[in-house]
Amino acid sequence: MLQKYSVCKDEQWYLAWPDVALTKSGKLVCVFSECTHHGDRSYTRIMLCDSNDRGRTWGPKRPLSDAKHRKSESDLFWNCARITALKDGRLVAVCDLVAGGKEGSSKGGIQSNWIWISDDEGKTWTPPREIPVTGIVPDKVIELNNGDWIVSAHTALDNGDGGVYKERAWITDDKGITWSGPFTIAAVKDLMLCEGSVMQCPDGTLACFMRENSGRGLDCYKSISHDGGRTWEGPYQFPLPGCHRPVAGMLADGAAVLITHRFMQGGKGWLGSWTQNFFAAFTDVPSALAVKRNDAWTRIFPIDYDRSAKTDLGYSGWVQFDDGEIYIVNYIVDDWPRGQIRGYSLSKKDYLL
Repeated sequence: MLQKYSVCKDEQWYLAWPDVALTKSGKLVCVFSECTHHGDRSYTRIMLCDSNDRGRTWGPKRPLSDAKHRKSESDLFWNCARITALKDGRLVAVCDLVAGGKEGSSKGGIQSNWIWISDDEGKTWTPPREIPVTGIVPDKVIELNNGDWIVSAHTALDNGDGGVYKERAWITDDKGITWSGPFTIAAVKDLMLCEGSVMQCPDGTLACFMRENSGRGLDCYKSISHDGGRTWEGPYQFPLPGCHRPVAGMLADGAAVLITHRFMQGGKGWLGSWTQNFFAAFTDVPSALAVKRNDAWTRIFPIDYDRSAKTDLGYSGWVQFDDGEIYIVNYIVDDWPRGQIRGYSLSKKDYLL
């Protein structure tokens, strides 16, 4: 049966936008934002906490970044961090540092991205280092089969195109020292494609699942790359309606695909009338790579429902243990006055008999 756990909550600060990594020793490391509020970034800091018992209990939070105090629109704030366990045992975290109106997309805005690396499972970290990725809400560092790293982010900066939403990728073949890109994953005038999540299929093909941000409750979209992320086909519709912040990856059996995501039905509103539901979608590789919506299938599993009058939830991360158990982190308001981080454990029998 699906089980829920408290990862972190705070009586003063709003906690949100988490991700999680599983280290070689079996420790979970969760990264998340600490801020004044979703709609108020006058204070921001990126935090970490650890679990040594598969997410059943968690240690106290500690800072990864410095604190940013934003007094004007031109001041910087930390936004949305992600974390990856690399094959060599190191951890790498990435986060966007933003200034300016429209989340840095206004003229003169800043949409920079920074990485930290740990070689002791998150106990200590290198100082943050800027990488040449321009955009917000980065995907985690995806380590490809050939050793390359790929990071994607989106922007609505007006490069003479009227501010079309652009999901783009950057690639490094030397573990983050030098980067090439940007490579456009998707940019469609009538769609607001963003918050991409890249996964690598067993044959090496990449699929990037994206949120459509018009508020019309449209499907998830995806683009496909056959050359390690340098060129992309699509975007194509995928049968996940109202999908925000998809987090996609292969499960250990090499056949099933998991995509955790916020469901956003659209219509009037913001906090309280949007985003009450957090879902997991199960599908397969042929569906992930299908170019027609009707050639793809999904099984949508409800993970959590936000009962708060001012609901806010659905940015997530997940890992899978060797025995097949899936552990997910998500932020939610629910029974707390402000955003909190919650964990969930489930096994295959919970979603498929």
